[in-house]
Amino acid sequence: MQWNDEAIVLGVRRHGETSVIAEVMTRSHGRHLGVVRSGRSRAMQPVLQPGNSVDVTWRARLDEHLGEFRIEPLQLRAGRLMEAAIAVYGVQAMAALLRFLPERDPHPHLFEMLAVVLEHLHEPADAGELVVRFELAVLEDLGYGLDLARCAATGDTVDLVFVSPKSGRAVCRSAGMPWADRMLALPGFLSEETGAAADAQALAEGFRLTAYFLNRHVCEPRGLQLSTAREGFVQATLKALAARPAEFAS
Repeated sequence: MQWNDEAIVLGVRRHGETSVIAEVMTRSHGRHLGVVRSGRSRAMQPVLQPGNSVDVTWRARLDEHLGEFRIEPLQLRAGRLMEAAIAVYGVQAMAALLRFLPERDPHPHLFEMLAVVLEHLHEPADAGELVVRFELAVLEDLGYGLDLARCAATGDTVDLVFVSPKSGRAVCRSAGMPWADRMLALPGFLSEETGAAADAQALAEGFRLTAYFLNRHVCEPRGLQLSTAREGFVQATLKALAARPAEFAS
């Protein structure tokens, strides 16, 4: 058995004296693991860092075997990602999200989204919005997608400001106001109507929205919790945005 694909490194763990088991997100073969011989060598360690794009060839005698990877570098962005807390936490948080998906289950659009997010992790507003959208895409692929296009009560497509915590569907202002204290906020940047830019408040609402449904549908049924890296990413992103006025003032 053999295939070749483009991949993004999610993580590695030690395997024997000199090898590692690498975990990668591939374009066409989903999240995949494989042994990298001499993966702890000086030549391979910089390549096998989370966030790097690599060319990977997988070989195994049978399809169900762990198999071996031969890995060649394509884009080594890990050094740049390590420069900022937002980027470090962001890579770890997205890797943790992808582990909710079945191994070897293809999700090419998530691979594409992951690559895009990695290129924007140094811009807090962009990074925050992209990660929220990435989390929504993971929920969709797990079968728990949210319907944010029209009001669950009236069918309207305008003035959507709430999300029902029960149905995961958008609710317009007029229909949702009597139960506003029970609703989740729908941030403007997720609304097709407004297309508003993401600010600190909107991102906090977005993170709260995705966390609620990730916990309800994914984590709690499995007896798991969202990764601490996600909380680190959220706090680092909001802190960076809160500090911006002072920076610009100076």
